[in-house]
Amino acid sequence: MTKQTILYSSHQALGARMIDFGGWMMPVQYEGIVAEHNNTRNNLSIFDICHMGEFIIEGVSAKEDLKRLLTTNIEPLVDGQCRYGFMLNKQAGVIDDLITYRLDENKWMLVVNAGTKEKDLQWIRGNVSPETGVTDISDQTGKIDVQGPKSRPVIEEILNIDLSEIKFFRFKEIIWKNKTITVSRTGYTGEYGVELYSDNDTITELWQTFLDIGVKPAGLGARDTLRLEAGLPLYGHELDEETTPEQANLMRFVCLDNDFNGKSDLLEKMENEVGRTLCGFKIDGRQAARNGHSVVIDEKIVGKVASGSFSPTLNSSIGTAFIDRKKSAINTVIGIDNGRKILDATIIDLPFYKR
Repeated sequence: MTKQTILYSSHQALGARMIDFGGWMMPVQYEGIVAEHNNTRNNLSIFDICHMGEFIIEGVSAKEDLKRLLTTNIEPLVDGQCRYGFMLNKQAGVIDDLITYRLDENKWMLVVNAGTKEKDLQWIRGNVSPETGVTDISDQTGKIDVQGPKSRPVIEEILNIDLSEIKFFRFKEIIWKNKTITVSRTGYTGEYGVELYSDNDTITELWQTFLDIGVKPAGLGARDTLRLEAGLPLYGHELDEETTPEQANLMRFVCLDNDFNGKSDLLEKMENEVGRTLCGFKIDGRQAARNGHSVVIDEKIVGKVASGSFSPTLNSSIGTAFIDRKKSAINTVIGIDNGRKILDATIIDLPFYKR
């Protein structure tokens, strides 16, 4: 059954086009994907991210359990710091990519993808010590993101905070109208901005406060093109349970000093150095590739497209694809078979865009 976020009525009032995303009815666009994308790159936008999942992991054994569950190194984290990483299955495939927040030494918050929330919760509960508590707080937790190069003064004015105190991948709890809000800086657009977590009523009021001063909302369509330009993965496209972090070129988020689930299989697959690897590509023209399109060289299939879109910032079509390692060198000319024609493309470095 498709669920509605706490901001659903606001999206309807704003005339958003809604779609089912990860079991949630979400806004794909308001005034148009390109307009919302450009507004985020050049000004600021607000995003409804209330569909994401949040878990509290706590207890004296929580930290050690998380070190076994996660590829990221959480050992050096201090209170108010967060880190991106993965949970792997026994075959080193990615169960989910997520962000871990250290609330204190014995209390942590995991922010997970909406579509994987239930399997994540089951996996975590099956792989922690009996003394570790696992609480799903998703239903009572709202989340909005405010992103864009002009977002800082607006956020500081509304929340009455100094964002210079919150560095990248840090967070801070503040009080706004007698309510607690967690302000973090992780981002998914390649631009400056924050993520705001609070109870549902407070997030609803915050959302409307930003709208009332003229901040424009952006939907999932712009969020996807923004993250693709920034070279950031989307679960179900660049990551899934058949893909290892190494194949996705994301080993910088894996700490091989830790004994995490799936490590032995990951090391074995890395040693063999066979199969596919994730590459970026740019198409000669505006016609975009889509997930599942074949990548060809000399009429032979050498890979599959993971993500593809027209890039408003670069004014060209870009994408990512898993390609045979032996064919994946930068500047290699490839073709994208969309079922009607072969689109000429070239393998290039990621990310496509840097602020």
